[in-house]
Amino acid sequence: MGMNVGSDSTTEDEGIVDINTTPLIDVMLVLLIMLIITIPLQTHTVSMNLPQGDPPPPTTTEEPKVVNVVIDFDNSISWNGEPITSEDDLQARFRAAAAEGDQPEMHINPNRLADYKTVAHVLADAQRLGITKLGIVGQDQFMNDQ
Repeated sequence: MGMNVGSDSTTEDEGIVDINTTPLIDVMLVLLIMLIITIPLQTHTVSMNLPQGDPPPPTTTEEPKVVNVVIDFDNSISWNGEPITSEDDLQARFRAAAAEGDQPEMHINPNRLADYKTVAHVLADAQRLGITKLGIVGQDQFMNDQ
């Protein structure tokens, strides 16, 4: 701590006191660095059940059955080109596909102008009704042209 006293003044009441803040700043920086070093790293993990080992060899050489579910720009849904007229019709088709011994692959192809709510509803219905082979295709339309 330093103190400056004016020498050209004749009275002693006019002393100027300056606090040297450099050591205080140094101490604060050291404490900040110590705090940063001692904080444990926050790791956010997502637990996933990944298969172990090599996949089993395919049992058949034939192509898997594929069902294309298209959601158009006006939120109309079609199943392999056939329009779905109601929610019950869509759920009945999902139930029938889930009940098959060898489930077909469901390829959901949403239009970029389709409502997110409709796409999420179709995906939720498929999962809830037991469809396990489910994928979203046709995402190349969302990529920028380069």
